Amino acid sequence: MLNPELKGKPVAVGGRPDRRGVVATASYEARAFGLHSGMPLVTAARLCPEAIFIEGNFARYREFSRKFMAILNDFSPFIEPAGIDEAFLDVTGFESIHDTIRQMAAAIKGRIRSELGLCASIGIASCKVVAKVASDLSKPDGLIEVVPGEERDFLAPLPVEKLPGVGKQAVKIMKSLGVHTIGGLSRTPSHTLKSRLGTAGEMLHRLANGIDNRKVLPPGEAKSISRETTFGEDTRDRVFLEATLWAQSEKVGADLREKGKQARCVTLKVRYADFSTITRSHTLRENVGTDQTIFETGVKLLEQSLTMEIQAVRLIGIGVSQLVEPSRQATLFTPSSRKLEELNKTIDRIRNRYGFGAIQTGRAIRLKDISTQS
Repeated sequence: MLNPELKGKPVAVGGRPDRRGVVATASYEARAFGLHSGMPLVTAARLCPEAIFIEGNFARYREFSRKFMAILNDFSPFIEPAGIDEAFLDVTGFESIHDTIRQMAAAIKGRIRSELGLCASIGIASCKVVAKVASDLSKPDGLIEVVPGEERDFLAPLPVEKLPGVGKQAVKIMKSLGVHTIGGLSRTPSHTLKSRLGTAGEMLHRLANGIDNRKVLPPGEAKSISRETTFGEDTRDRVFLEATLWAQSEKVGADLREKGKQARCVTLKVRYADFSTITRSHTLRENVGTDQTIFETGVKLLEQSLTMEIQAVRLIGIGVSQLVEPSRQATLFTPSSRKLEELNKTIDRIRNRYGFGAIQTGRAIRLKDISTQS
């Protein structure tokens, strides 16, 4: 634990509440007041005046995530990360080492607490969807085991929104059908769900019945890298939007270099105040590997997108795809690209050691009062 003094207190990560930004995450004590990820900081402060607001430290989060995954790997090599602090672990064949799976889970929790100073919630089940639900229900610091054959009964009484894959729109449709629990979803004819939700309806019907044949798969090589930011308030400020794009481009570029890759395609994502969302992509003639080229391509796509729209922007994001090995050919975009690459790498090294905020480039000055989410 980085700051023991915060234990048991309502804490929100995302920055100061008097600045523009949103909550990245919140402690359970803060969540009791209604705070949640994506909430404007000013709203969070109003709901919980006694909350402690702190800046994020993504370099430390990645460090703890790496150590967390290493602990899991000591129990089974079959790991499928589901986020920076969550993973599926297939322990088939390894349970006898710890007598029972439950004892293995307790040992995992003990390692995480003693080595990282963190609590962990674990769900044990015969399939991924039930394990995920069990883990969520056991938070914080709990352990729930669902015996094989009891998956359907375990899920049945829970609200339908507790089932992974059920979003807000799906909840509206299900409630229009009189479906309020996962059990009700499991009893709804599959063809009815398909007619209202498409093929996703069939999948949700299977999951509601505790049927999930998906395997635990190790992470494959990334096919794309992206960052996006949801603003606390909708904006038409193009300078601010470009500043956000620049900060995102720096992070995307850093991830590219960390993976030893370059990209051929840049994609811009814009969500407007009415929640309509557009994406615009541009395939480059040469591989892209510098923050500057990612940004310049994104800005051109932004200019094309905003000329036809007058709505305020709620979310903006940029990403790269078609990842390839770095090209050693001279780029067509700028004769100083090699110097830019070396500059980017130097900045990467400083930020990896001292945190992303250790160096703030000129274009991102407009963001000094907000926290850019990823």
